[in-house]
Amino acid sequence: VQLQASGGGSVQAGGSLRLSCTANGKIASINSMGWGRRTPGKSRELIATFNTDGNIVYADSVKGRFTISRDRAKNMVDLQMRSLKPEDTGTYYCHMDFYYDDVDGPSPFPHYWGLGTQVTVSS
Repeated sequence: VQLQASGGGSVQAGGSLRLSCTANGKIASINSMGWGRRTPGKSRELIATFNTDGNIVYADSVKGRFTISRDRAKNMVDLQMRSLKPEDTGTYYCHMDFYYDDVDGPSPFPHYWGLGTQVTVSS
């Protein structure tokens, strides 16, 4: 199973970027899916997630600026980031909690993270 993220880059403060992530492989079902990030001096944090109930949870640091969307049929989530700040600089990761389509039946696979994509916001 792979989580393929794209869309990172460099932008000036106040600008926008859009990240996209697609999950590929033997996926039986997805419980939750979203985005996290690691910024300098901080540990990795969840910032926008479709949780198990299908509700969206945002970190306070991105509320009102970031919007997550998804295409269930394509196992895809996007993150539209607006009004970016220098403190948003960091590595952004797609994550999901899913069931692997194993030969013996679905196997739980929580806390699965993809490779990150870099976002740099200059002042």
